[in-house]
Amino acid sequence: MRIISGTNKGKRLIAPAKLPVRPTTDMAKEALFNILNNRYQFSGLQVLDLFSGTGNIAYEFASRGATSITAVDGHFECVKFIKKTSADLAFPINVIKSDVFKFLEKTFLKADIIFADPPYDFAFNDFSKIPYLIFENKFLSENGSLIIEHSKQTDLSTLEHFVEARRYGSSVFSFFG
Repeated sequence: MRIISGTNKGKRLIAPAKLPVRPTTDMAKEALFNILNNRYQFSGLQVLDLFSGTGNIAYEFASRGATSITAVDGHFECVKFIKKTSADLAFPINVIKSDVFKFLEKTFLKADIIFADPPYDFAFNDFSKIPYLIFENKFLSENGSLIIEHSKQTDLSTLEHFVEARRYGSSVFSFFG
């Protein structure tokens, strides 16, 4: 995995093989950030990265100037890797080890962009809980976006607040707002 743009453009990061993750591909990540670049100024953005895994998305936001990033993951080794990498790169990423659904039930955090990359084999009901909790608890700032990454076999277009889906290879980004 590599950082596509910003202060650490081109930096390659090697995650330990033992992490239970499926990082967003560079091609899909580049396409996503091209979309976001046309919608947001990254400096000053508040970002929440759910099911953060390796921290791939959080690093990209940090490299592009986002100053408030929270990464949430339930796996100890993922959290440890994100903390170490963030410290090494001097990125402003607050890392929280928690089950994402428990975190969403307890937090009062507001964000401009919430990115969620749950396991692709999540049940549809688990996918649907993400936008429900985010919109029910008003975690998005005005004009904010929730983006859920999922496989092309999953269709989230029937969920409330769905705006659009963009497909890149076997990955799909569903946007909610």
